[in-house]
Amino acid sequence: MSKTELMLALWEEGRTRLTNLFPGITAADLPRRLHPQSNSLGWLLRHIGEVEHLFAKNVFGVPIEVRVSTVGNLVKDHGQFNDRDALLAYLEDARRVLSAAFEKQTEPDWEEYIETKEFGRKTKAEALARISTHTAWHAGQISLILKYGSTF
Repeated sequence: MSKTELMLALWEEGRTRLTNLFPGITAADLPRRLHPQSNSLGWLLRHIGEVEHLFAKNVFGVPIEVRVSTVGNLVKDHGQFNDRDALLAYLEDARRVLSAAFEKQTEPDWEEYIETKEFGRKTKAEALARISTHTAWHAGQISLILKYGSTF
């Protein structure tokens, strides 16, 4: 197994923390939150997709335009992400884009340093841990929302 194949397999396996939740998510779940001022399940799904797209662009140089509406200190969740099918399609596109970016990496590319404002200077291999744990972190929040969340 090449390093690229290994990195892709690690990322895909880590992402199952999110994708295994998809069958249990309904449109009625999207406005649910753990607290009235916390982010909704729909907002979190959109956020994961936006960050994965940004990661493909900023870490791997994929020439895509990313419109962010869930990234930054001034963004607010107003319940605007309420189309389950659109959210899952957006997440599938993020998976496809990031997977294709991984597959284009050569063995030495994984040791190449990149720098982003979000997490500083890292090798691409180290950066992989950032995207994997980001997705898993929010998947945990989504799991808790599905179990205990409310629409307030």
